[in-house]
Formats: sequence, structure tokens, C-alpha cells
Amino acid sequence: NSASGYWSTFRGLLKILYRNGLIRNNVNDFLEKIETEDVVKDYLSVEELYKLAETPCKKPVLKTASLFSCMTSLRISDILALCWEDIVDYSAGGKCVHIIPISEEALDLIGYSPDKRGMVFKGLQRCWTQTYMKGWIRSAGITKKITFHSYRRTFATLQAAAGTDIRTIQSMMAHKSITTTQRYMKVVDSNKREASKKITLMRKD
Repeated sequence: NSASGYWSTFRGLLKILYRNGLIRNNVNDFLEKIETEDVVKDYLSVEELYKLAETPCKKPVLKTASLFSCMTSLRISDILALCWEDIVDYSAGGKCVHIIPISEEALDLIGYSPDKRGMVFKGLQRCWTQTYMKGWIRSAGITKKITFHSYRRTFATLQAAAGTDIRTIQSMMAHKSITTTQRYMKVVDSNKREASKKITLMRKD
């Protein structure tokens, strides 16, 4: 549609400006913070998330970062900058990062310890999302066009399917407009702390 065409043109122009040094900040960091208003793009189903969790990746830190994004909605720019010191006590109990509560399973995934310092995903490189990540996804038998931002969509969509309240998802994803969140939603009541536990990498019997 016309909206998608304008958005594609806008992205292209920004990338040209960045390559020519007219924009200093990484254009991908800027683009990924913009939630478009058209259809929801590809995301992982619960079964596909299981498959990714069970499939080895040539870069283990990339796998861990990807699964952590699915469980927290953190963008690639947040993942790359995340330090152990950013994981702090949450007011309702447990731990959080950037006011997003983190489940015990997500903490176990990254090997959290209060004594750790420095980068959480040390050595992770953005370019791996264009190379190693695609190979890993293919190895899992997933044919969808999955980008790192798809993990954020996965978080929102699976939270909605799990029955998490629309306002809770809006808050956790820092959406400025609830109309953005509504693309993922079945509106029911829940709360922010419990919502962080609803996405799991472990199969249920």
C-alpha cells in the first residue's frame, strides 16, 4: 500500500544519508525505534521459539542474545549496550532492566549473577544478525523472514496470545501509542510482573 511505499522510500533515503556521512548516528538504531502502523511483520510462533532454543548456533552469544530479546522485547541496540549493572531490583520483586521485569528463566539464560560486571553479551557483533543468525534460523527449519527486530514482535505477539493486558504490553514495549500495541492484542487483564513469566523456552508436558 502507499504507507508501506513511503516507509520503504524513507528508510532508503536515511541509509543513503548515513553512508555519505550526513547522519552521524547509526541509522539502524533510529529505524528500529520507529513502530510503523501497517501490518504486523514476521514473528516466531511458540513452536518456532522452541525450535530456536533447541538448535545450536555457530555463535552461542548470538543465540543467547536472540532468545533474551524474545523474552524481554529489548532491541538490538539495547542488547549490544546492556551491562550487568543495568539489571537492577524491580519494585514488584525480582529483577528488571530499563523498567522491564525479567523472569527467572531469562536471568538463568544469560547466567545472571549480582557480582558480574561489564557487558552482558560480550563479543556480540551487529553484523552477525545478517550472517550467522540467518544460518541458525534456517538450521531450525524456520522459513520466515526473521530479523532481530522480529524478536521484539515475537515478544508482543506471544504476550498478547497469552492474555496479557494491552496496557501492560504497551508499557513493557514503551509504545507511545496504544494503537501500535493493538496490532498484537486480545484485550484481557493481567499485570506487568506476571507477564514477564509467560514467554518460556521450555516445553510443557
